[in-house]
Amino acid sequence: MNFDRITVEPEKLEGKPSVRGLRITVETVVRLVAAGWMFDEILAEYPDLEREDIRQALEYAAASADVHAS
Repeated sequence: MNFDRITVEPEKLEGKPSVRGLRITVETVVRLVAAGWMFDEILAEYPDLEREDIRQALEYAAASADVHAS
């Protein structure tokens, strides 16, 4: 899978995966969704994000957690 919206920069955010180089980590997005936030709520709170950013952050997290991926 191509994660063109997820960036990892060692000098930014301690190298944590973030969305498009913004200071919004994949972890933040996943935690918000897990806490029950709807996409529209996240987009309102983080106006630099786009709907596709949220979707891709969730897919990235799922792929990162897949220990059986080949």
